[in-house]
Amino acid sequence: MSTPPVDFHLPSAHLRPPRDWINDPNGLVFHDGHYHVFFQYNPFGPQHANTHWGHFRSPDLIHWEPLPVALAPTPGGDDEDGCYSGNAVSVDGGLVAFYSANRTGRWWQPVTTAQSHDGGYTWVKRPELLIPEPPAGTTMYRDPYVWRQDGCWRMLVGAALADGRGVALLYESGDLEHWAYRGPFHTSSPDPSATDTADPVGWECPQYAIFGDRRVLIVSDWTPQDGPRHVTVHVGGEEHGRFAAAVAPVPLDHGPDFYAPALLKAPDDRWLLWGWSWEARDGEWSDEAGWAGVLTLPRELTLADDGTVTQRPARELLALRGERVVHRTGLATRSRSLELGQVSRTFDLTASLVPDATGSSGLRLLTSTDGTEYLDITLDPATGQLTVDRDHASGDRRARAGTFTMPCASAKVPGTPVELRIVVDASIAEIYLATGQALTVRFYPVGDGPWRLQARTTGSGHSGFTVEAWDLTPGGIRGEPLLAHRAQNA
Repeated sequence: MSTPPVDFHLPSAHLRPPRDWINDPNGLVFHDGHYHVFFQYNPFGPQHANTHWGHFRSPDLIHWEPLPVALAPTPGGDDEDGCYSGNAVSVDGGLVAFYSANRTGRWWQPVTTAQSHDGGYTWVKRPELLIPEPPAGTTMYRDPYVWRQDGCWRMLVGAALADGRGVALLYESGDLEHWAYRGPFHTSSPDPSATDTADPVGWECPQYAIFGDRRVLIVSDWTPQDGPRHVTVHVGGEEHGRFAAAVAPVPLDHGPDFYAPALLKAPDDRWLLWGWSWEARDGEWSDEAGWAGVLTLPRELTLADDGTVTQRPARELLALRGERVVHRTGLATRSRSLELGQVSRTFDLTASLVPDATGSSGLRLLTSTDGTEYLDITLDPATGQLTVDRDHASGDRRARAGTFTMPCASAKVPGTPVELRIVVDASIAEIYLATGQALTVRFYPVGDGPWRLQARTTGSGHSGFTVEAWDLTPGGIRGEPLLAHRAQNA
């Protein structure tokens, strides 16, 4: 089989193998001095099929080592059509992976496990399913998440109820082997306008983080009609073994290309999070390129005093910054854009922007010499929003277009600087506000470059900018996972 040429849209600072399909991050765990990141992986092509667990590990979130494929479907077994999503725990010197066993024709994905006693190099599957049947009244069942709390092991499983609501189901165990079903842990709110024809929703990939006496539940919304939709975060507490939301759920990421995030508790008690960013281009194009999907950068997840979940790139990623290529301060007007300088295809940017109160202000990443191909990131004082516009971000019509927003209340306050962090890596942009919101978007420039930045405003006054950008030097991701036949499964 011939190897596709290297695609210049392939990210280099974000975690993924150099070719083939990936999706959900799985089994995130710190074990024996290393961060372990597993992920859904098809080692045979850039399509969603042949679902295995790929595996990387790192001592520092910077230098990543590929390990052999951890889980592969067993022909004739309960997972013969895919080892789907789940998580992993470090216990008694070994690793235990909990995952969804997929088999065509079975609507639910029962929970099962595999164990490793050599740091994740080889794995042995349990001989029978751990939880073979879903509870009555469910119409979807998948994606276990296991954690230790108050001397007990607990498990959430994503599901859907027959009345159309999404639900996270709770189990508890004293030994990781025998699990008691405790009932629905939390459900989506009934839609007061719902009818018999309302679209049902299921919850995938439930994740749970504890911050003192407060709790954060993250779920990925899935529908039978459209499949994956978006990720919501619920903040609250626990009452009598049930999650009690304190505020209405909100999007975890405001972009169009973020799904199925997973959590890892770091040894310094930080909560780290990775998500899956799917392709936003025609499948034929990604097939030609030989790869599809990427994991986001690791993010630090925190909970503010007001109950807002905040995200920022993990602090370790500052070590990826190389040469500073942009350092500009100035004013932009409607008649004079501010030229900031050139950047590479992989860069990390910080900006302090004081929007013009009479119009929108922001940054433009130009990727063609004639200025017709560009990605716009702007602030609108009238609406208090940050907008990302990729309608002109690719000269290839096979790339998806669209405009996406996230709230930015400080943009509405005259004279108040808005602090931004933007990491661009070939075909993915992760945009963070200092207030903790994030927006992930994919784009596919085909212009002749070089890439350069402008500060712009549409208002009648002026907008102030201070911008710094560094080329990233992502030399720490090496190699690729071994192919599936090298995995050691019983």
